[in-house]
Amino acid sequence: MNDRGWDEDEARPYFFLSYAHTPKSGARGAGDPNHWVRQLYRDLCEAVLQLTTVPAGVPVGFMDESMHQGELWAERLSEELASCRVFVPLYSPRYFNSVPCGQEWHAFTRRPVYPATIDAERTSGIVPVLWAPMSRYRLPKVASELQFNHAGFGPDYATEGLYALMKLSYFRAAYELAVHRLAARIVQVAEETVIPVGRRLDFNALPSAFNVTSPTRQLRISVLSYHQGELPPDRNPDFYGLRRTDWHPYRPAGSPIAQHAVRLARQLGFQPTVHEFDDEVESIIEGNAEAPGLLLLDRWALRDPHRRELVRRFDRCDATWVSVLEPWNSDDPECDGGGRELVELSDQTLRITRRAGRPSFLGVTGPTGLSTLEDFDDALPRAAMKAKYAFEGRTRAEPEEPPTPRPSLREAFRRGPGAYGPDGFGGHRPDQYGSDPFDRDPDPGEGSRDEGGRDDRGRDDRGGDDRNSDDRTHRNARNNDHRDTRDDRDDGDDPDAGMAPLGGPYR
Repeated sequence: MNDRGWDEDEARPYFFLSYAHTPKSGARGAGDPNHWVRQLYRDLCEAVLQLTTVPAGVPVGFMDESMHQGELWAERLSEELASCRVFVPLYSPRYFNSVPCGQEWHAFTRRPVYPATIDAERTSGIVPVLWAPMSRYRLPKVASELQFNHAGFGPDYATEGLYALMKLSYFRAAYELAVHRLAARIVQVAEETVIPVGRRLDFNALPSAFNVTSPTRQLRISVLSYHQGELPPDRNPDFYGLRRTDWHPYRPAGSPIAQHAVRLARQLGFQPTVHEFDDEVESIIEGNAEAPGLLLLDRWALRDPHRRELVRRFDRCDATWVSVLEPWNSDDPECDGGGRELVELSDQTLRITRRAGRPSFLGVTGPTGLSTLEDFDDALPRAAMKAKYAFEGRTRAEPEEPPTPRPSLREAFRRGPGAYGPDGFGGHRPDQYGSDPFDRDPDPGEGSRDEGGRDDRGRDDRGGDDRNSDDRTHRNARNNDHRDTRDDRDDGDDPDAGMAPLGGPYR
């Protein structure tokens, strides 16, 4: 090995196969879903061997089968990514949500790419593969900017993806064609580029090249509660921990409520994070939206005047993208004893939130809260999806750049004759000589006039050209007809007509 991680006398692998590990389904007798990737790797190696002069015993490519574990695994990945000639990512929804796959992409693209000859146009050593169809998914920026034509691998490949071509015998011929052309493309890119061996990087410290989590897949779970050091004297500390996020209302059942919510949110496809409400509330009130949110509210905390005021301000800002859940343990004697007082506090503090509940989500909290862990499990999916829909609706309602306004016929008529500008039928446009044919008071010194009072362009200084006069009268009459009716007619072109006001501040 030299200081750049590879023995210069040895042949370098042609390709690095980058893919997202697929977990087993959990069904009894289920096979290894990564078997199909290994089969593709073997088929690609064989095809590349047939198209090159790789010596016997020299690895043609590299595929990671270590399941991303251990220090030795990270060192091996760094070595292969620093030396391979072509990077082959298997595109799938899971791939672009994988942090290790994003790290592999980042590591390979740190190496410079040079065209092999002055006439070559290759500027990338990446050959992507459609493992699954991606037409329904938005690619991250690094992938969308990559210019690559998948059509050359066959129509079935572009429509179905390579995984379907492998599994279905109907597509056997299409699979063999796609693998052959993919191997040929790998060899072509390797021969048309010069990508020097790079330095071995600390793989675990590398960032992902992908924006792994979109805002609508995030879920910010905030907790309004006490920690044990600030509890009122009449509250049992067994339901609380060292942090406010350790609140455990259904003890001994389950786990701290925030941890339990995280598990449920992940089952819905979210990537949740947990925060203290005290740290989040000002950002929410100011409308600095980052993602959909859930507020897990301990009604006991509303007895604190400061926290009650924070919740009241949150309620008034109408942050519809943050749903509220109120766990309330019916088996807790203290909840049973002080229940009426705390329910009234909650109703008074969350007045707008209660009133604004959408019919399809009524019953998310219920009038008495979520009295069991099972109630909480039933309510969280509805609350999380409600927050997600509100977040998406708010995002669509506020585009980053305002659209170009539509032309308004009403506004044109409001401005009177000539409102259409230089190209419209009412245009106020100079003629080819630079003068205005509708000028009512031409310059008396302009041009010469004959004995009949006409100038050298046929205009009559006593009343203007007859043709122009007739045209002007006709057009003015037509514009006046429109102006007479504009207040009684809705032509649908008013940009302010029918626009509903936007909601409250957005975070």
